[in-house]
Amino acid sequence: MASLLCRVCNFRPMHSSCSASARFLIVVFLAAGVPRGAKAQTDEIQVYTGELAAPGEFSLTVHSNYTARGSRVAAFPGGVVPQGSVNGALEWAYGVSQWFEGGLYLPVYTITRDGSLLVDGAKLRALFAVPHAETRSFFYGVNFEYSRNSRHWDTSRYSGEIRPIVGVRSAEWDFIVNPILDTSFDGLSNLDFAPSIRLAYNPSKAWALAAEHYADFGTLHHLAPRADQVHSLFAVADYSAPLLDVEGGVGFGLTRASDKVVLKLILAHTF
Repeated sequence: MASLLCRVCNFRPMHSSCSASARFLIVVFLAAGVPRGAKAQTDEIQVYTGELAAPGEFSLTVHSNYTARGSRVAAFPGGVVPQGSVNGALEWAYGVSQWFEGGLYLPVYTITRDGSLLVDGAKLRALFAVPHAETRSFFYGVNFEYSRNSRHWDTSRYSGEIRPIVGVRSAEWDFIVNPILDTSFDGLSNLDFAPSIRLAYNPSKAWALAAEHYADFGTLHHLAPRADQVHSLFAVADYSAPLLDVEGGVGFGLTRASDKVVLKLILAHTF
């Protein structure tokens, strides 16, 4: 990756040899096997920056989120209990053009507190953004996702996401907003408003330190009361290396409906 100015999701490290890629895969799958509120848990905790893979570039990102202190009751009957679980996904991405990146999340997974491995579903992603967003003072884009969910992961068999991306950059600082709308394809009035925000300080091209806020206000036609909304604040550090990009963070729930402590880890490599 040319820079790590505000990177949270689609890390772009430098190209490496086949042997280095093989070593990376070993690290990734080991990490994936080791050890969210109003909307239970999520497979990814990140703010999209609009940065795209170069045309013809292929990458793998592994997301892992551990709920250290959370609800001991599932959000719905038969659902995953947040407390002590690991939720994540393997995200495969490919740069189609300078303004379009395609992605596949397969599998979306959970490791329950008793060690059981569950497959939660799969997602298709289409990310459109202004070319070379990482070098611009003002950048924008939009991401679309379509999910097929297991019964234990979501009450809706099919769901989707519309994620606008708007950001500004000045010297070492970035500010990015993703005003996300989630849908179960049950009408515009039932769109769920779940925005995320990132403020990042970038002391170098290799390092970034950020504060991220994730929220879920409920449906547009009936926003949830404050105590029943999800609001979580994360402290995040990103590091970019030739073989592997690493992001780690710890989040703290700010409302009754939020899990109290969540750890996130994102590992990414470009082949």
